[in-house]
Amino acid sequence: MTETNRQYLLKSRPVGMVGAEHFEFAESPAPAPGEGELLVRNLYISLDPAMRGWLNEGKSYVPPVGIGEVMRAMSVARVVASSHPKFAEGDVVSGIFGVQDYAVSDGKGVVKVDPSLAPLPRYLGTLGMPGMTAYFGLLEIGKPAAGETVVVSGATGAVGQVVGQVAKIKGCRVVGIAGGPEKCRHAVDELGYDACVDYKSENVKKALRGHCPDGVDVYFDNVGGEILDAVLTQLAMHARIVICGAISQYNSTEVQGPKNYMSLLVNRASMTGMVVFDYAKRYGDAVNDLASWLAKGEMSSQEHVIEGLDQFPNALLKLFTGENFGKLVLKVAD
Repeated sequence: MTETNRQYLLKSRPVGMVGAEHFEFAESPAPAPGEGELLVRNLYISLDPAMRGWLNEGKSYVPPVGIGEVMRAMSVARVVASSHPKFAEGDVVSGIFGVQDYAVSDGKGVVKVDPSLAPLPRYLGTLGMPGMTAYFGLLEIGKPAAGETVVVSGATGAVGQVVGQVAKIKGCRVVGIAGGPEKCRHAVDELGYDACVDYKSENVKKALRGHCPDGVDVYFDNVGGEILDAVLTQLAMHARIVICGAISQYNSTEVQGPKNYMSLLVNRASMTGMVVFDYAKRYGDAVNDLASWLAKGEMSSQEHVIEGLDQFPNALLKLFTGENFGKLVLKVAD
């Protein structure tokens, strides 16, 4: 290979808000695959809130990105060279290939995707990790029943948009929480939410009381902080809270824990954390269901695509300022 491989490496660990200064841009010759390996060219790179957590030292569900290492990221890529028995040149695949142009893989965790069935960015959103997270978090932990009220924070984000629509398919009343009138309109008009609370201009607790007169049966939490506390005051008996993420806290030096947790006792409710990798053996089931709902028009999917690998640091920040609309993806090649 004579092509240049552009990469973003972790330069330092952020304290507080992550910024461009925490990454180093580097260039090197594209690598060559060894025996049993494949070389891929990244086409689309997924930008996810979880990336902020991967920058921190300490115990987590995956090891942190090391200083000097390529920033970890899921990608959709094309195989450009292969000595791996399961992958051939020209295959389109998804895997953890990092924020760079080219990557060598031993094939572990790499899956083929079909570009004729869906736009490639969708394999990083509704048909990728966010979709798997929404599907298993809601159905396996939230366990919604028809007629129950489901509340979703980050309602129009990569995970939230799938949660809300699956909950509607399962016959639930669904109330979203999002930032700004445009996102709230999208939640109701395009995603089918019954109502949406604009946390930027409304009192969340008061609004939920009006939209959820019988209380909240399932809360899918993507943001944590004050919004989680507000929802805790509105729980129905035996409510289930799914802790998927806490984007409001990821750049905080002091994480705000729930103050109203005694509501769990009073309402005999449960709060459970979920990590999508626990369901890896069942991803196929989720993809089949989600793809079927998309094909039937029972679901829609929104991707926010930004072009250019050089846009990575600024694009990543959009996740934490609320500027992204739907699943945030970086396009790096055709």
